[in-house]
Amino acid sequence: MSRRTNRPAGFYDAIEYIGPRPQKPRRSRQNFFGGWVILLLAIGVAFLFGRPLINSLKAEQTGTSVENVDRSIARLSTSPVFGERLAAAALQQTKTPVAYDATYRQISYPNGDIPADKGKAEDVIIRGFRAVGTDLQQLVHEDMEKNFREYPQFFRASAPDSSIDHRRVANLKRFFERKGEALSTARDPSEYLPGDVVVLSHPSGKSDSNGPIEMHIALVVPGPAEHASEPWLVHNLDSTPRWENVLLDYQILGHYRFAR
Repeated sequence: MSRRTNRPAGFYDAIEYIGPRPQKPRRSRQNFFGGWVILLLAIGVAFLFGRPLINSLKAEQTGTSVENVDRSIARLSTSPVFGERLAAAALQQTKTPVAYDATYRQISYPNGDIPADKGKAEDVIIRGFRAVGTDLQQLVHEDMEKNFREYPQFFRASAPDSSIDHRRVANLKRFFERKGEALSTARDPSEYLPGDVVVLSHPSGKSDSNGPIEMHIALVVPGPAEHASEPWLVHNLDSTPRWENVLLDYQILGHYRFAR
């Protein structure tokens, strides 16, 4: 007859285990660097293909769509006012991509130009005036030949150079001071009309080796659609000509009106 042992309910005999302690399965280490590479590649692809869409949406939001550009050009190009026709010529440049290029190039004279798909801030001014029948290359060169010492002397030049003189902001500024109408640089938008030339402080804030502040140049144009009464700018800061509401974002160093 088996012997019965009285044990409390829920009591179980302990089972002795002999052997190595069980180990939790190890998780394989993720390649952290590889994950970042994939993420960066994905961001790069998204930026490359998404940038045109972003720019298009931004243009729609600010009113600088292709349709508004065309409407403004159509309205301004037939105006009897020289400045408005000049503004139309500036706006026309915003329709074609231009790679920023500040390199020196030997060009023909007069009516010389660097390749149409390249340019910088000064080329917006030159091409705009040329489109309405005024060749700044010739006008600046002729004035510098007669009055070379009246122009800035910090380019280390000993004589005029028709390939580059008109493509320097400082020379254009001096030319407009001498031959155009110098206007107020007050930060009052009502004083800036379509076709006015403005010389601005460059946002980089850099100076060249001789000390003068680096300058930027732009043409005043009307804003798009409901902003038509506002002075906007067409300028090429570092990429391609743009139509932007940025006049008061800069220090205004010069304001000129020139018609010929």
